Amino acid sequence: MDKTTRKLLAVATLLLFQFPVFNGINAQGILGGHVTGNVQIDGQFSRRDTTIGSSDVPEKLLSNARADILYTNGNFSAGLRYEAYLNPMLGFNSQYTGQGLANYFVSYKTQTFAVTAGHFYEQFGNGMTLRAYEDRYLGLDNAIRGISVSYRPWNGITLKGLVGQQRYYWDTRGLVRGLDAEVSLNDVVTSWAESKTRLTLGGSFVSKYEGDETILSDVSGYKLNLPHNVGAASVRMDLSHGGFGLQAEYARKGQDPNIMNNYIYKNGDALWLSASYSQKGLSANLQAKRVDNMGYKSVRSVSGEMLYINYTPAITKQHTYAFLSMYPYATQSTGEMGLQADFMYKFKKETALGGKYGTDIHLNASLITGLDTTVIGGKGTDGYTSTFFGTGDTYYGDISLEVAKKLSSKLKLTATYGYMLFNPVIEGHEGDIHHNHILVADLTWKINRKNVLRFEAEWMGSDSKYDAAIDDKRAGDWIMGLVEYNFTSSWFVSVSDQYAYNDGIGNYYNISVGYTKNATRLQLGYGKQREGIICIGGVCRQVPASNGLTFSLTTSF
Repeated sequence: MDKTTRKLLAVATLLLFQFPVFNGINAQGILGGHVTGNVQIDGQFSRRDTTIGSSDVPEKLLSNARADILYTNGNFSAGLRYEAYLNPMLGFNSQYTGQGLANYFVSYKTQTFAVTAGHFYEQFGNGMTLRAYEDRYLGLDNAIRGISVSYRPWNGITLKGLVGQQRYYWDTRGLVRGLDAEVSLNDVVTSWAESKTRLTLGGSFVSKYEGDETILSDVSGYKLNLPHNVGAASVRMDLSHGGFGLQAEYARKGQDPNIMNNYIYKNGDALWLSASYSQKGLSANLQAKRVDNMGYKSVRSVSGEMLYINYTPAITKQHTYAFLSMYPYATQSTGEMGLQADFMYKFKKETALGGKYGTDIHLNASLITGLDTTVIGGKGTDGYTSTFFGTGDTYYGDISLEVAKKLSSKLKLTATYGYMLFNPVIEGHEGDIHHNHILVADLTWKINRKNVLRFEAEWMGSDSKYDAAIDDKRAGDWIMGLVEYNFTSSWFVSVSDQYAYNDGIGNYYNISVGYTKNATRLQLGYGKQREGIICIGGVCRQVPASNGLTFSLTTSF
């Protein structure tokens, strides 16, 4: 534990035991507050399997564990998180190896003012200038350790400011400063208070500081003159009227040569648009975005998913079924353009298409391409130019139609068709675009109040073929079956199998058993995990193959 950590813990302890007065208000005894928390322990045994490519684990057992404790008393709160990776499970970076206090904070909040010292998470707008967040399943945590302040001088106006360093496994790196302002005009302008039209405007500015380092240009003998301070700014709007909504955000970043863009000096920018309409039984949404050189990290030479300051929103559907999510899309912060349309409609009961119970349909389509660029130089130059509306190679595209219908009071069927285009270049591989057709049937039988049986069948036909040189084990044609039984409201058992029956490789079976009592859940699983990539919100990590036992224990109090 470093010196700064020990000091912050000492301050937190002092506040807990010596907190009689804050701003003239007696705290009524800080120990009379409320303590909550949660614990999660995940473990994994894996053995060698040459067919799927899994290797022996030298330590036999891998585990990720964490415990979060939160103390609240009126306006005051404090929390800490202890983490242990002994050793990290497959797919998590080995730099997590170890254990210790990974997150701690103290906070005081009123209706107009809030301050947090220690670790905190924050997002400005859609995150295109700043998004500090955690996703434990991706092994990603870019929390900021420092000071965060929020102030509401008048109703409808919120001002935020922060400064700190980002978490980097068991260390902190970089220096990030940020300001954000948001104004709800309906709250500020008295005559607009009762208007059906609602308008909120916002803007943010974020900067990072980083010292100099030696990076050579493409011209032998020349060292790059690196900017020590790099700023990014954005403006945003949220407009609604009745069932209509329109949101927009534009961000721009200064010269930021880094490992992601091969140390070029081109400015970055991003535009995100969303238009929506909803009423009872119907919703429609259209999204568009353009991203150009918007990779923004607090340390220019770090690759991977750690130390990102910002986030570019994903506009592809986050599929849940196995084959629809087999080729997830990873947002290309160096440059992409995209469109997504989403439509949901419910046919009413007692109509020709609705039947006795009604019918729900969900149609979604998306297309992502590269930018239309012209290379003008390499490292140490602006790198390339791009046309704003021009498009480059197709990266990803999919369309899916889901129909959900209750067949009886006990049976519900969901049927899905999906068509997908996937370009291996977004994962750093060569090869032709994959074309996949996917069919899914999901039948749920509610036997009684405590017993539910679910059947799932999936098929994927693909023009991709397994190539040992590339070793992409998703290739080929696949079938899958799953049976899941929930009984007594506490137990569940699930059996599934995914099999590459043509032009592919692998047979991936899994058996899972789970038990839940009150706030505690225990799950055991045995089977094979295919090597691949998992993505959440356009942020992805590589998952290696495994063959063995997994377990998970979660509880809260």
